[in-house]
Amino acid sequence: MSKAANTRTMILTKAFELIYKQGYQATSIDNILATTQVTKGAFFYHFKNKDEMGLAMINEIIYPGMYATLVKPLLDSKDPINEIHEMMRNVLLKVPFLRAKYGCPAVNLIEEMSPLNEDFKIALLKLTDQWQDAIKESINQGKASKEIRADVNPGYVACFVVAGYSGIRNMGKAAGSSCYNIYLQELKNYLKQLA
Repeated sequence: MSKAANTRTMILTKAFELIYKQGYQATSIDNILATTQVTKGAFFYHFKNKDEMGLAMINEIIYPGMYATLVKPLLDSKDPINEIHEMMRNVLLKVPFLRAKYGCPAVNLIEEMSPLNEDFKIALLKLTDQWQDAIKESINQGKASKEIRADVNPGYVACFVVAGYSGIRNMGKAAGSSCYNIYLQELKNYLKQLA
């Protein structure tokens, strides 16, 4: 990777870390630069403004991480009930960077920025839409293999699972990660009822 590409990646990574902990609006360009050895000139060489950097952070840092954790495990699903539950267990309990007190970076940005910035809303919907599509496809594969009842609506299941994740991540900010286990148990009960 070139020096310029390394600098750009470092800016996005440091911005992601700060924004995850502090929020987008509370994090300034100066805050980001204080955690790097990058000048303001170098920042503006890579990004026209903070919002352009924020969109790049969503597309280049958050999206690949979420895809690997939430979408990829459901591709070519053979056992949707267990695979959806395991995917959720992994994202809640096993991803070391995601801490209960800070919630989910994507959910945080959806709440904070979607009402304020249409470009952010579109970029963040790409994340959630692709995740819901993976859940729907997993359910459809389960229906085809008779693992899931024929009357189950894959879109409803996908919306419910994603909304549940968003809610439990937010609840975890106040209650801590212990609430994740309760959610996971009830999610398992819900998924079993789809069979």
